Amino acid sequence: MKKLFIFILTVCSSLFIHGQNKDGAAKYRLTLLPVDDKCSVFQDEDYYTWGGSPIKGEDGLYHLYYSRWKKEYGFLAWVTHSEIAHAISENSIGPYKFHDLAFPARGAQYWDGLNTHNPTIHYFEGKYYLYYTGNTGDGKNMKHQLNASHRNQQRLGVAVSDSPYGPWKRFDRPVIDVSSDSNAYDALMMANPSITQMPDGRYLMVYKAVGKKVLGIWGGPVVHLCAISESPVGPFEKLEHPIFTVKESSFPAEDPYIWLQDGCYYAIVKDMHGAFTSAGRSLALFYSMDGKDWNPTENPLISIPEIHWKNGKTTKLTHLERPQLLIENGKPTVLFLAADDMEDYTQEGRSFNVHIPLK
Repeated sequence: MKKLFIFILTVCSSLFIHGQNKDGAAKYRLTLLPVDDKCSVFQDEDYYTWGGSPIKGEDGLYHLYYSRWKKEYGFLAWVTHSEIAHAISENSIGPYKFHDLAFPARGAQYWDGLNTHNPTIHYFEGKYYLYYTGNTGDGKNMKHQLNASHRNQQRLGVAVSDSPYGPWKRFDRPVIDVSSDSNAYDALMMANPSITQMPDGRYLMVYKAVGKKVLGIWGGPVVHLCAISESPVGPFEKLEHPIFTVKESSFPAEDPYIWLQDGCYYAIVKDMHGAFTSAGRSLALFYSMDGKDWNPTENPLISIPEIHWKNGKTTKLTHLERPQLLIENGKPTVLFLAADDMEDYTQEGRSFNVHIPLK
């Protein structure tokens, strides 16, 4: 009996130290701190910038991978002319400076040959893995409307390198492709991969999926799916049931960023219209004990589209999205977001990346 008691006590102590229970996970919160407008904003006069993903390299510097495309093409050219660039900083919040183009266009014959977008960077098993959305198509810049041929050919990719400076090995096939079943949730297209390593060493990916159940060129509904692999480069086995859903909406969420912390999975998602936060368009926090079933935390609201600066001022925005975290020593330290003030994407405006320190 004494040995049994010691065993139970040891297991409970281990769970307390190394793992989060469900109640604790549901109460978890992210607190955003005021932003330094001199260091923590990254933008380019000639390019729209979007969706920066950070990592600290073995060189002690911080590396940011982000989407960019020339302003002369219009904002909606993100789907036809985006490319993934690489910037560097000595500090986690910045300032970041452009270093090189990580993924140049490589030809319409490749599945990702004309467009690479929405990167997320990770370091697994001694290598750097850069996941992204890629596509090809007719190459036409529509300027004032979204090019459907490119949008519907979006697939998920990964590139591998021994160094954050590259060179990057890209593959001739997507790491995850659309399902052949026309009734599948990802029968039309997929985008925006997010990935984390599971406690058992496998890899959990969450991605945006669009099916063909809704008639019309854009398809639908828009949901998110999970997939699991033994390796960072796949093959990934898809799980069938969608996550981040509500019955009343065919497009409730977008842009998830997932991570594992204290034995629990968390995700920051863009709440498209207040389906989870009652705050309208916002950022919401989810949790999962197994990586498959997800629920909003007790206080899911992270932020509405606005930035609070260290000088006491507040900037109201139209969109604040594409969350990516810098995680150091197992804890999130900086939240990286894409921002813009454009309600109508057919008009000229500004976009930038902002790096918000966390409490």
